[in-house]
Amino acid sequence: MAWTKVLDRDALSPGGRKVVKIGQRAVLLIDRDGQLYAVDNICPHLKAPLSKGKLTEDGALVCPFHRSVFDLQTGAVKQWCPWPPAIGSMLGKVIKEKTLPVFPTRIDDGSIWVDI
Repeated sequence: MAWTKVLDRDALSPGGRKVVKIGQRAVLLIDRDGQLYAVDNICPHLKAPLSKGKLTEDGALVCPFHRSVFDLQTGAVKQWCPWPPAIGSMLGKVIKEKTLPVFPTRIDDGSIWVDI
């Protein structure tokens, strides 16, 4: 793992999101109530971008494609394929739950750093 400077802190507004490239990886940065999160921008199940996913009140990210819910701090699956029922139950049988990769963040010298 190596710390990479990705943005000036001012470039990510409160409540904002930005996708940054670190090597070949797309990382979604999220500022939620002043807390920074960095997660893989690709759903570990469908390989689709998560940047348009909804944030829940309890600190989770909802995949915009199959509605699985991931904890922003741990990447754990909080809810697996709840919608739509026909596709969700089929997908749940075919694809095993995988956690969302999350990465440590820090602010140093007015910049956001991510450890990948």
